[in-house]
Amino acid sequence: MSALLLLGVAWAAGTTVRERREGVRREVVAAAERAKIEERLRIARDIHDVVSHSVGLIAVKASIANHVLSTRPDEAKKALAAIEEVSRGALRDLRSTLTVLREDDAHGRTGDDSLRPARGLADVPDLVRSAEEAGVRVVLDSRCTGAVTEGVALSVFRIVQEALANVVRHAAPTRCRMTLVTEDGVLRVEIVDEGPLPSGAAPAVGRGAGPASGAGMGLVGMAERVAAHGGTLHTGPTVHGGFEVRATLPC
Repeated sequence: MSALLLLGVAWAAGTTVRERREGVRREVVAAAERAKIEERLRIARDIHDVVSHSVGLIAVKASIANHVLSTRPDEAKKALAAIEEVSRGALRDLRSTLTVLREDDAHGRTGDDSLRPARGLADVPDLVRSAEEAGVRVVLDSRCTGAVTEGVALSVFRIVQEALANVVRHAAPTRCRMTLVTEDGVLRVEIVDEGPLPSGAAPAVGRGAGPASGAGMGLVGMAERVAAHGGTLHTGPTVHGGFEVRATLPC
């Protein structure tokens, strides 16, 4: 009788161990799948931001070149040179992003930081310059004196990139105010445009201020980036007819 009891106890213990191992295995598989999905979403956001920003600027410059080609050929030439520069930059970013995806698939990884584009706060002035070349007057107030992690810096770069792309597409020519401030362990970023300038000129691309059709994915991407860092995001029209993007991220 005692032998049967011991056998039953051993069988139950073995079953419990096997069930625990299987449970751990399922958790590991599920965690790996979640990480893979999150990484693909991150790459999708990066691709969208690169394409959205670049195509918006190219459209504006192509429109300028088309309108002044016969009357102001020098200005048209500058616009075409800008198109070439933006296109080359977009191709570089896309190649880097797609390289990460291929490397991840080949090695079963969910992202290698060493392969990602080194984009951050130091690259924001390049975005400002591109927006200004497209007709947006940007006033930049940057007071980032504290340390900022690479992940947060990349997310802020992408948020600014998408916000300025929306301004160029839907409100240029316009004025835009951008603020980047670090204080009390938080990085605050604000991009506020005033809507189309009241000069009688039509916007370069699109109609009216704020994001129109096609901008929804970019705003969703912003929200996902901010949420990933435990931050907050507000986007919406202003009382003066413009559009604002305000985000805070722990840094």
